[in-house]
Amino acid sequence: MATKTINADMLAKMFLAGAQSIEAKKEMINELNVFPVPDGDTGTNMSLTIMSAAKEVTALEHPGMKELSKAISSGSLRGARGNSGVILSQLLRGFTKSIREESVIGTEALAAACQRARDTAYKAVMKPKEGTILTVASGIAEKAAEMALETDELEVFLPAVIDYAAEVLMKTPEMLPVLKEAGVVDSGGQGLLEIIRGAYDAFLGKEVDYSAIAPAKSVSAAKAEPQETADIKFGYCTEFIILTEREFTERDEQDFKSYLASIGDSIVCVADDDVVKIHVHTNDPGLAIQRALTYGQLSRMKIDNMREEHQEKLIRDAEKLAIEQAAASQENADQKSVNAAEEKESGQPKSPAKPMGFIAVSIGEGMNEIFKELGADYIIEGGQTMNPSTEDMLNAIDQVNAESIFILPNNKNIVLAANQTKDLVEDKNIIVIPTKTVPQGITALISFIPDEDASVNEAAMLEEIQNVKSGQVTYAVRDTHIDDKEIHEGDIMGIGDTGILAVGKDVEETTKEMLACLVDEDSELISLYYGEEIMEETAESLAKEIEELYPDVDVDMHSGGQPIYYYVLAVE
Repeated sequence: MATKTINADMLAKMFLAGAQSIEAKKEMINELNVFPVPDGDTGTNMSLTIMSAAKEVTALEHPGMKELSKAISSGSLRGARGNSGVILSQLLRGFTKSIREESVIGTEALAAACQRARDTAYKAVMKPKEGTILTVASGIAEKAAEMALETDELEVFLPAVIDYAAEVLMKTPEMLPVLKEAGVVDSGGQGLLEIIRGAYDAFLGKEVDYSAIAPAKSVSAAKAEPQETADIKFGYCTEFIILTEREFTERDEQDFKSYLASIGDSIVCVADDDVVKIHVHTNDPGLAIQRALTYGQLSRMKIDNMREEHQEKLIRDAEKLAIEQAAASQENADQKSVNAAEEKESGQPKSPAKPMGFIAVSIGEGMNEIFKELGADYIIEGGQTMNPSTEDMLNAIDQVNAESIFILPNNKNIVLAANQTKDLVEDKNIIVIPTKTVPQGITALISFIPDEDASVNEAAMLEEIQNVKSGQVTYAVRDTHIDDKEIHEGDIMGIGDTGILAVGKDVEETTKEMLACLVDEDSELISLYYGEEIMEETAESLAKEIEELYPDVDVDMHSGGQPIYYYVLAVE
């Protein structure tokens, strides 16, 4: 008998199966990344993004379509990491926005949801490129609309859409020359295809292994194993809803989204009418709760210890206690409670906020120390190997007592997540300096003028980082052909701001070859940061060679301690 509708219970199973599918295939997707560097990238970011939503879904007991839609949308938006994760979260946001008022969904509703998903994701990207995940999403929307006119049977509709998505994916190398040169399809598009294939398996009733998804009372994950938490830096996952004083309309959302798109970002807050759902990882949930009370009343609070397995009774008790405490303190005691909590932690009364503060994303003991010495108030551990989420940045913002806070992402794949913090912070002015490399971040801090205001400093930093040429030296993890260079697994690569500049067998020789592409007659300073695998004596020897090669340029050497990258260089 033909199936014509999907209810919330089935959709939950399909979504979790899709999440499990990309989790299982993430390494394969990572290998499709154009640059053969030893980083977790597209597959990892998409998996972490959707797993954040899967955790919310598994926490629901027999949800309706509206509750399920909110869980998928809010979880993915808050957990979004990297460009691919942001786009995936926007696809899920658009899809769930379309179906949340339905009791069941058929082919017409699915087609409409796919179209809204596509439109939402395209709006989130300032300059959409074809040959990417967006192209695959567009193909899904087009085929869904076509099939909805032909059939109401899901057994016919779903495989046709999936097959067409695969066809579109195979065409992405013809749309993006860099994909064709590397001999791969778009990794984000592949990730999206794996998600919908996994969802279809659940629809067909195939046995699905949900072991990567955290256990909960969801019908689809009753026997799941705990989600991996090895990368968690802050122990408590704190979630709640803020009941705002005015309705957050769709027009408000669209206007804000347009603003974010103008600076190259997409939204991460989840707002429905007069409620805003928030999530933060913290080591002190009380501080997060008290600060949230300054924005409005709180509801649906939930605290999970992510480093240990806790019995559900303990979680329910924590939630109940948090709600009771919030209700008791919200009446004329919001700011007083915040100050009391901070005084208890520090042993001193809260000091007035300073005019400006700095948050830097960094990895490596030496790099971290350099940022601290230059005035960074808070270091977020992360970078190429693990892109921090918007949640990580919100936690950092809460720790910096400043009126204006500059965020230095120091990686092109983190800029979007950094910008997503702006709408979630009301009591501080958040300024993202779009630093795409660590040397740019260091230059931005050096350019800080204490006696000037935030706007003057923002302009100065934006100007100065344009004068920095960056280079990074690492090894290739697979064979490929890119930037007119034949690369084999194990080769040493020198990567500049615009692509791969040098390929060789020797770290120091490849570094010098790359440097020759960066230095010109206007260059005045070369900064060399050596990684954790390089001995100080080796780095000193290379620095002396560079001094001899460029006698008119000053050379500075520093211990960066960064993993994966033997050397990071800056030419100014």
